[in-house]
Amino acid sequence: MPKVIPFKAVRPVRDKVALVSSRSYDNYSHAELGAQLSFNPYSFLHIIAQSFASQEEIPAQERFKRIAATYQDFKNQDYFIQDESPCFYIHQITNEDSTFCGIIGGTAAQDYFDEKIKKHEKTLAKREQLFERYLRGVGFNAEPVLLTYQDDNSIDIILKKYKKTRPEYEFATMKKQVHNFWIVTDEQDIRTIQKSFEKQEAFYIADGHHRSASAALLAKDLASENPKHDGSENYNFFMSYLIPESQVKLYEFNRLLKGFKHIDKKEFLAQLEMYFTVTSKGNSNYKPQEKHEFSLYFKEEVYSLKLKQEKYSFDSPLKDLDVQILYDLVLKPLLGIEDLRHDKRIAYAHGKQHDYHLKQLIDTEVYDMAFGLFPVTIDQLKRIADAKLTMPPKSTYIKPKLRSGLTVYEF
Repeated sequence: MPKVIPFKAVRPVRDKVALVSSRSYDNYSHAELGAQLSFNPYSFLHIIAQSFASQEEIPAQERFKRIAATYQDFKNQDYFIQDESPCFYIHQITNEDSTFCGIIGGTAAQDYFDEKIKKHEKTLAKREQLFERYLRGVGFNAEPVLLTYQDDNSIDIILKKYKKTRPEYEFATMKKQVHNFWIVTDEQDIRTIQKSFEKQEAFYIADGHHRSASAALLAKDLASENPKHDGSENYNFFMSYLIPESQVKLYEFNRLLKGFKHIDKKEFLAQLEMYFTVTSKGNSNYKPQEKHEFSLYFKEEVYSLKLKQEKYSFDSPLKDLDVQILYDLVLKPLLGIEDLRHDKRIAYAHGKQHDYHLKQLIDTEVYDMAFGLFPVTIDQLKRIADAKLTMPPKSTYIKPKLRSGLTVYEF
């Protein structure tokens, strides 16, 4: 069964944690990055945003060297400390509408190869190799992979126990998130956590497919290069944030289309009625209320599209996904969109945005039509992973989004 280990995290000192830890690099706009680097000398972005900071394109290996050197500078200036003994770390994230609480630990690369850590997205070999080179070059991982597990009462008891005590960290962010962080040093609690995770049949990757694939690839390569390899080395594990599946939030990715102003509305709706019950909702905002229902905003009118299930074959877990149904029945046959990654006529907006967002983009003629979807469920995600299938691009927008530099795992 899956193996999870405690580890000696490198982490910010208490009085600087809110300033050091950051969102993922990709989640900052150009202006936000500039502001952080200009006004926050403690931000972890100073370590990872080397090309941005220097305003020049830096070759990969040189960039990795600079990241490693800046990281060491942060340690030398005592912005970071390292725990003396292996620990688990409990991290609670509270947003305006949700609370997430999970455990940060090391998960086994071998479990990834043995499919005890299951994926639902396809990874790109070039990105895997690039991130492996990154990990090898910098010597650490600073953002955990998000894994989900089946709810477990024994783990819940431990989480509740620690949440009654004062956190090691308690801070808020500019995005109105509150973070609480506890350190699990008690040997009995550590054993209970490990034994509970060992009872799980598998973990499921919610977010971080390329990071987990790259870490597993690094483990395999370093093991082959190490004549004294015994399986206990840090590189055999990668840092993960494990959260019960009942807490994971999955949002839809809606479809925005342009280049279709010429389509005759009446004819297009008639084509849709072959597979959907089409109901006009006027000009108001409308979101699908159940699985296999879609919304369409086209030429100043909103429609509900409910699948006529007798017209469609649900012969695999993939076929049960609304993103696949929309592709099979509308995007490909009616609109000629086959490549969901590269066709310039399609864009995506995640459902965490305001309800009026899709309608506004059509009203301002940025796009010609929008399809709204119902979110994928965690059970659908697991069935896809269990069947060794992969979801179409932009199927889910998953929360929580994790911070960089809160815990650092050194190889």
